[in-house]
This record gives sequence, C-alpha cells and structure tokens, in this order.
Amino acid sequence: QVQLVESGGGLVQAGGSLRLSCAASGRTFSSYVMGWFRQAPGKEREFVAGINRSGSNTYYHDSVKGRFTISRDNAKNTVYLQMNSLKPEDTAVYYCAADLSLLPGSPRAALYHYWGQGTQVTVSS
Repeated sequence: QVQLVESGGGLVQAGGSLRLSCAASGRTFSSYVMGWFRQAPGKEREFVAGINRSGSNTYYHDSVKGRFTISRDNAKNTVYLQMNSLKPEDTAVYYCAADLSLLPGSPRAALYHYWGQGTQVTVSS
C-alpha cells in the first residue's frame, strides 16, 4: 500500500508556471506506475500525464503536450508535474495516482488504486 501527498498548487497568471510534487510513503515506490489527473468543477476527472516505473517513458493528454512534463525521483519517492505556459482552462484540482499493475499511461482514473488528496491549481486570465 502507498500513501500519496500532493503539494505545489496555487494561483498563477496565465502564461506562468507551477511545479507539483507528489510524495509517496513506503519503500516500493519504484514498483508503481504513476499518473497525474485533474478535475475541474462540474467535470469528470481527466488524465493529464503518466510515467512508467523507471521514469524512462512518459505519456500526456494532447491538451498539455509541450507544456507539461512529468518526472519521478525513485530515490526520493516523489513524482513531479512541471506545468509551463499555463492557461485558464488548466484550472482544476490536480491529483496524483498510483497503481502496481496498470500499463503506464493508462488514462482511466477508475483503474488506479491509490490517490492523493489533491492540490488546487488556479490560473487567472
């Protein structure tokens, strides 16, 4: 089992940047496929980015390609989401998710077993 805690959200102007972090408990972090999701008010939770266990392969929703970068540091039990060129439509609660058996980059939120509590990202125009 793993516990996830996100941080790094906040209020930023359009065009700005934020870096989200997700710290995981436990000694088997490198066994988990990791993902970032987001949920805006009145909308379903949507896939943003995913990364495989070693960090060598990454996956992105088309809406964030070229602007967001997912990475992980297995020595620090942490996954990151660097968000650049932020737009008002990026405003949402951002969640990290983990799973032991999913294929990396799986976009279906319902398939991930472990979730953080979320961190709010607000982008003003």
